[in-house]
Amino acid sequence: METKEQKQKAYEDYVKQKTPMHNLPLNMAKAFITGGIICMIGQGVLAYCDKLGMDKDAASGWCAMILVLLSAVLTGLNLYPRIAKWGGAGALVPITGFANSVTAPAIEYKKEGQVMGIGCKIFTIAGPVILYGIFTSWLLGLVYWILTKVGIM
Repeated sequence: METKEQKQKAYEDYVKQKTPMHNLPLNMAKAFITGGIICMIGQGVLAYCDKLGMDKDAASGWCAMILVLLSAVLTGLNLYPRIAKWGGAGALVPITGFANSVTAPAIEYKKEGQVMGIGCKIFTIAGPVILYGIFTSWLLGLVYWILTKVGIM
């Protein structure tokens, strides 16, 4: 019969066997490459918009829209999740990752219908980001307004 210490040792060995090993420098390099490629695509869009004679604000808007569209299409084709798995934060942090977090639940829950599926579940991942982003913006705007009224800013 196994003792308590033997069971604990066997459990620890099992956990070590099942726990994936991560190579931090490699993961950071992959994130850097992935994020860099996304930024290069964005910079290419900005350069093209500049070539067309657009001002900086219009070019920025087009760049964001095109990156979001590309991310949504790649998510729909089941390619963006593979990119994100390989590139980690390099794919999840930019605006493309946010677009993926909205598109993926919409695709997943479309079988439940337009209202109860897509309508209810589309923001399951992105919802907290939107909620706290808007709330924080409102709170900082209020602080700025108060400081302006007081004369500090």
